[in-house]
This record gives sequence, structure tokens and C-alpha cells, in this order.
Amino acid sequence: MNFPSTLPAPHKALLIKVIDVLSQDPRICGIAASGSFGSDSMDKYSDLDFVIAVNPADYNSVMQERFSILEQIDGKVAAFTGEHVGEPRLIVSIFGPDPVHVDFKFVSLPDAAARVDNNHVLWERDSLLTDVFCTAEPDYPQPNPQWIEDRFWIWTHYAATKIARGEYFETIEFLSFLRQNVLSPLALKQAGLTPSGVRKIEARLPEFAQELAKTVSMPERDALIPALNQAVKLYLELRSNEQVSVDEHAQSFCLQYVQDELS
Repeated sequence: MNFPSTLPAPHKALLIKVIDVLSQDPRICGIAASGSFGSDSMDKYSDLDFVIAVNPADYNSVMQERFSILEQIDGKVAAFTGEHVGEPRLIVSIFGPDPVHVDFKFVSLPDAAARVDNNHVLWERDSLLTDVFCTAEPDYPQPNPQWIEDRFWIWTHYAATKIARGEYFETIEFLSFLRQNVLSPLALKQAGLTPSGVRKIEARLPEFAQELAKTVSMPERDALIPALNQAVKLYLELRSNEQVSVDEHAQSFCLQYVQDELS
């Protein structure tokens, strides 16, 4: 098996144990790795992201036994399911003795075709998992500029009301939402990069990250107002590179509200 050149030794040792244990379960058809493993960009802080493909007839039983299956892998410290990220098939875990974060996503074999990046097959029965991957290309969700534009000015008004009301921490959370779901994805998309929120934005788009940093604020009115204005400024710059239908009335109405309420 060929491993990435950047794969740290603790990750490699754990990966081998995972394959050794899970490949013994006849219900499991294949194991693949995604994320930084596939891009050969790992470091000691990287996660291991596994896709565990299961024979469809055995899927329900494996899902019921997931935790006991993972208990067979030496070193498990803690684990929980991934409802918080909308993925109940996921188990988020940490293994020792050198701490490694590991995500295990258990999927029925046909469902393995639906993926956001290239998954590298680590082990499989016959060519079952490889054959499934060949049926569909990876499809990473892209930001929809029109969907964003149709909402952005109402969002801006919302943020201004929070500042005006003195709800500063809620405004901070909203600005974080804009960075994660609007500003960074649009900037990355326009740069031809995977639009994965603010993940590694400092290294991927350093000049943009410097401008994005101006949207980060302390929970104070005088800091939040320029942060919101910077978010609007960045959005307008990014929007100018997209083909969208602009509601000029909504834009001017909400921006006027910001100026009147927060000046």
C-alpha cells in the first residue's frame, strides 16, 4: 500500500490497525480515506477520515454495532456520533497514545459513490469499492451566488438590528456565519479552489484573509460596526465577479437602515 509522504508515524500506525481490524468483518466491503490524506498535505494535527463501505444487507446491523466494532481497535479514547454536523452515519473519535482525531463514516456500499472529494481505497473485497467510485465523480457543494444575493441584504439588516439592540455576541456569531458560508466560499470558488468555508483560508488566500480579518470583532458596538461594513464591502467586491440579478431597492433600503441606525 502506498502512503502519502506527509503521513505522520502515529497516523500510519493507527491506519494499519484500523484496516487490520475492520477487514476481518465480513460485512465490510471496503475502506477508503479522504481529506488531507488524499491531497498528501498532512501534519501531526491532521485528522484521519475513513469511509467504511458496508454490504447493503448488513448495513443496519453494522450501524447498531458501530461502537463495539471500533472498540476492537486498540487505543480508542472517546467517540460520539455526528448529528451536530448533520451526518448521523459519522462517528467522531480520538485515539491514543499519540492523540489522533479519526472520523469513521459508515455507508451502504452503493452510497459511497456520493462524495465531495477523491477517496483513496485502502482496502476492499475484490474491487467492490473501486467499482462504486467509478460510477460517479466527486461533487463538492459550490456556493450559489444568486441564493446568497437573495438573502444578503436581509441578513445585513438583521446584523444591524443586533448591534443596535446591544446583542453583541449574537452579532459576532452572525459575522462568523458570513465568513464561513458567504465570503470565504465565494472567494475560494473564484480562485478555483475548493470552497470549504474558512478552512486554512490563511494559507490558501493570504491576501483575502487579511481583509477577512477585519470582519472579526470584539463584542463592542464601536468594533462591530466597522466589522459589519467590512463584510458588506467584501461581499460587494466578490459579487461583482458573479452573474446575479441584483435587487437594487432591497440593497439600498437595507444599507440606508444600517447608516441611519448605526451612524
